[in-house]
Amino acid sequence: MSVPSLPVDGEGFLLRPWRIEDAAALVLHANDEAVSARLSDRFPFPYSADDAMRFLAQSVEPPALNLAIEIDGGAVGGIGLRPGKGELRIGAHFGYWLGRRYWGRGIMSRIVPVWSAHVFACFGFERLHTTVFANNPASARVLEKSGFVREGTLRRAAIKGSEVFDLWMYAMIRPEAPVRRHGPLQ
Repeated sequence: MSVPSLPVDGEGFLLRPWRIEDAAALVLHANDEAVSARLSDRFPFPYSADDAMRFLAQSVEPPALNLAIEIDGGAVGGIGLRPGKGELRIGAHFGYWLGRRYWGRGIMSRIVPVWSAHVFACFGFERLHTTVFANNPASARVLEKSGFVREGTLRRAAIKGSEVFDLWMYAMIRPEAPVRRHGPLQ
């Protein structure tokens, strides 16, 4: 099942599947230490053309669970999800990033609610969740403005370089989802 393109807010923002031809733009925006510092180590720094091609090779095949954020005709960031497995299959972890040139414009605050509603509608998850490095209050504000609730702090849970960080856990429950207390999930 692939995720179709979504126009976001009608203001020139588009969520769409990644394309191989996005490689140069991906390297341009991803090869930034300030961007990488706020993301998991799955997002390397420096970010090379080889890193971009490996990511794109995985991302262009259906299902498209990682989408490009396109502004003015070019990819400037990404948003994606990893469905849970086993007993956690009713939810998904998601993450996002945006090239530094586009920070501070309210772009992610418009994209995250549209993305979340789309994921709930298309995939039927009960829950979406993510973690934020405690030194990234801007991302926490994006999530809070988008209706996510801070569920807690994972103390000393992550390391970047030699620095240990707390992670803040945020989640959103599908609004119309009844709580199932007994019985199998369908």
